Amino acid sequence: MATVPIREIAPPPVLTQHLLLSVVEQMKLPLMSIARRAEFGGLPGGHTDLSEIRVTADAAVQLLDNYILGVQLASQEASLMQTEPVAISSVLHNAGQRLQPIAKSYGVELDMHIDGKYGPVMAHRRGLEAAIVSLGYALVEALPAQDAPQLKLHLSAHRCRYGIVAGIYCDTEQITTDALRVGRQLYGRARQPVINVSHTSGAGIFVADAILHAMQSQLTTSRYRRLYGLGAVLPLNPQLQLV
Repeated sequence: MATVPIREIAPPPVLTQHLLLSVVEQMKLPLMSIARRAEFGGLPGGHTDLSEIRVTADAAVQLLDNYILGVQLASQEASLMQTEPVAISSVLHNAGQRLQPIAKSYGVELDMHIDGKYGPVMAHRRGLEAAIVSLGYALVEALPAQDAPQLKLHLSAHRCRYGIVAGIYCDTEQITTDALRVGRQLYGRARQPVINVSHTSGAGIFVADAILHAMQSQLTTSRYRRLYGLGAVLPLNPQLQLV
């Protein structure tokens, strides 16, 4: 049976210079990787794998795009937010497709599991997909550095008393309520605000947090099938709840 996610009491994330600094810090990694590969390719006998450079660059661009989307959503009035009935399976499938190249480059396997059948959730489709993808980038980078039993991420959705929980799960026990709370306090101020989870700035986590908050939702830690994860609780379409 699915575990009800932990509902956290946290101040709303803000799209200020703290999040921007976190994203900028995160951008150093792909830029350094691209620079080193290009430098190695220029050496006698060196070879540059252009496909790996492309994957790294695409991941960085998508994170920046998701940050920009979060800024745009946060600037909209809540009454103007274009929520619509969204099939969560479609969102998770698209997010998985976008994450596949970077996951493959890190040796991380992706799978998707939808626990049961239910109607659409109410969400901003682009925002929800961007939040899932941003989380995925952060966890894909973090997983190889963790003492995890397997390099595998699960894009999953299941029902709880509040609606449908959609998120990304793994075997990493370090994904806890305390780690997320401390990370929210330190992001933009520390280079590794979620140090127990990620050796990077974890910008994808906080971009997702900001996007979900703009959608009148919230990033939360969750337990599901003995796995640990991050995700959001989404309301069912009220017109279909009695179907």
